[in-house]
Amino acid sequence: MDTVLFKNVRLVDGGGAVSLLVLNGKLAEIFDTEKNFAGADMIDLGGKQVLPGFIDIHNHGAVGVDVNAADTEGLLKIGAFLANHGVTAWMPTLVPDSDENYRRAIAGIDGLMDRQTDRPVAQALGVHYEGVFASRQMCGALRPQFFKTFTGREVADLPRLRKGIHMTTFAPEVEGGIALAEELARQGWVASIGHTQADAMTLDGAFAAGARHMTHFFNAMTGLHHREIGAVGWGLTRPHVTVDIIADGIHVNAKLVEFVSRSKTPDRVSLISDSIAPTGLGNGSFELWGERISVVGGQTQNEHGRLAGSVITLLDGVKRMRKLGFSTHEVAKMASTNPAKVIGIDKTHGSIDIGKRADLVALDPDGKVEMVMIGGKIVSQA
Repeated sequence: MDTVLFKNVRLVDGGGAVSLLVLNGKLAEIFDTEKNFAGADMIDLGGKQVLPGFIDIHNHGAVGVDVNAADTEGLLKIGAFLANHGVTAWMPTLVPDSDENYRRAIAGIDGLMDRQTDRPVAQALGVHYEGVFASRQMCGALRPQFFKTFTGREVADLPRLRKGIHMTTFAPEVEGGIALAEELARQGWVASIGHTQADAMTLDGAFAAGARHMTHFFNAMTGLHHREIGAVGWGLTRPHVTVDIIADGIHVNAKLVEFVSRSKTPDRVSLISDSIAPTGLGNGSFELWGERISVVGGQTQNEHGRLAGSVITLLDGVKRMRKLGFSTHEVAKMASTNPAKVIGIDKTHGSIDIGKRADLVALDPDGKVEMVMIGGKIVSQA
């Protein structure tokens, strides 16, 4: 289908029903009345709400496939699972690992980006290296034996994709941390602060060097104290700092998720899944990252008793935010528009505007996915 006309569509602005014309993979027209268009495939959505496709910038895997260990076929399986849950674009995310495994993983992502275009899968946008340069005191479930400091060459030595976005989560207090932030900015990486216990002065230095985002807010960073603001307090009090958060009700108390999203405003908060390979498989015990990780009642736990990522999708996060009282318009920002801004693709992705990619997800009143379109092609339909 090169030309599709959606009829009886409700957008996130809360207005009445409109018609959307999709032409050659992009949004071509939005009509405020019912229209016909010669040569278009007509699809009546019966008043369903249509949001921009979700963008997950922090995802370690799903359906038994771990990004660190996956080949291209495995990554395509993750992409298909995500697409069925409303995710139209994602950043495969690597935990700290050996250089050899990094090279193999990057080769798999390269293959994915070569083959995914005409597949019914969420489109990988690049790679997110989480925690290569992390604090050992804030390692969470990451493996500190693979952590690095920065002496000048470490960014250049990380395996890179042939094309796509490169992002990393780092702790600015590690040796060479501010110089690292400057080098990431120079090379065009998205630099996000996380797995950190940096003080406010160091965080200010990272911000000045170009790090304007924080990874899984509250988790693996120093909390707020009335005499020491910690990384959390710093993020809350810096209006130009954006944050992402895991809205599973486990990593962060739901009331705090609501507080942060109101305090920072929905313009500066992104939802992430931080999902791991067992996502979609239910309860069980799984071998992952060199240890056993259990999943019980939607909560992960490694052998040290720590949370080890989540088993949600962004769709689960969207549903939770709506239950917390956020409007569909606000949730669409957090699941789509803001992640696109964080990684610098908001001119083409993240909202329903004429000229942007036709990445769309239709939800029924209960939040169930009714239809997913990626790049102008319907990949999932109830």
